[in-house]
Amino acid sequence: MSKGITTGGGLTIGLDLGDRFTEGRVLDGSGEVGEAFRVRTTEPALSARLSSFPPSRLVLEVGTHSPWVSRTVTRLGHEAIVANPRRVRLIAENDSKSDGIDAELLARLGRVDPSLLKPIVHRGEQAQRDRILIQSRAGFVRARTQLVNQVRGFSKALGVRLPSSSTEAFPKRVRAATPLDLFPGLETLLATIDQLTTTIRQMDREVEELCRKRYPETQLLRQVPGVGAITALYYVLTIEDPSRFAKSRSVGAYVGLRPKQRDSGEQSPQLRITKAGDRLLRCLLVSCAHYILGPFGPDTDLRRAGLRMAERGGQAAKKRAIVAVATRLAVLLHRLWVTGEGYQPLRSEASKAA
Repeated sequence: MSKGITTGGGLTIGLDLGDRFTEGRVLDGSGEVGEAFRVRTTEPALSARLSSFPPSRLVLEVGTHSPWVSRTVTRLGHEAIVANPRRVRLIAENDSKSDGIDAELLARLGRVDPSLLKPIVHRGEQAQRDRILIQSRAGFVRARTQLVNQVRGFSKALGVRLPSSSTEAFPKRVRAATPLDLFPGLETLLATIDQLTTTIRQMDREVEELCRKRYPETQLLRQVPGVGAITALYYVLTIEDPSRFAKSRSVGAYVGLRPKQRDSGEQSPQLRITKAGDRLLRCLLVSCAHYILGPFGPDTDLRRAGLRMAERGGQAAKKRAIVAVATRLAVLLHRLWVTGEGYQPLRSEASKAA
């Protein structure tokens, strides 16, 4: 990727993608707007319009359409720069905002230095399709949890406290302990929860099938206790190419588990994590960290390190321990993937013994 200002005959094109139409602004080598165009946001229309330009640098912002548009741009022989939305606040905070102005600002930012935009590399189409399975499953899990909370809330309002149980066993426990005429619609809610559980189980089987047939590398990641098929597969599909990271330690920052940094002078305050990157992957890693530090977690280096941090006192220390274990887990999974080594739960202990 060229980092200098495009000069000479090089063109820089900014695209503001909308659901129906896309605005484009073309900057020539001197930085002047040479052409403005508007085209429908469809693959045939964009391909026909962009193929009329010589190989150029195209800048667009992350959005719903950016994955397939970036692939189309690359296929046509152009350079695609997908701008990180955290780096283009100039557009959102602009007093004079329109689709055309946004497209021009993207082109100018990309023309000066693409690295300022922290470009995002969209994953391949197959990986994107397979990720949808896990994302859809997560949506069903959230819906089931909301329905369970609704049933509990309605019952409490009527003076009835429902028995504690797992989410999957919740309908059965409620039917056994509570009359179904407690309030109208109770049986409908319980039946819906049962149906969602059946759907989630089916999707779990599909995830296992994907791991076995298309992504055998997930078996390397599942060596770590607490890392199941869903976490391993989503990790592989999100990272996609482990060679993107020169060091495994960079993965923690990629998934948003690195603390923010605002050092000034001699002050270096302790801040929250950045929460950049994929939210679902971060949640899955944190969930694994809860298991590792929980009562059923086996004795491993990860668990020992987390427990030492949690012993430093208070609820805040426990939260920091969870985040620290999740970060180390992200690094460990990348290392196992790259090297293909077997997982050693007590590697540090073995090193000391050696």
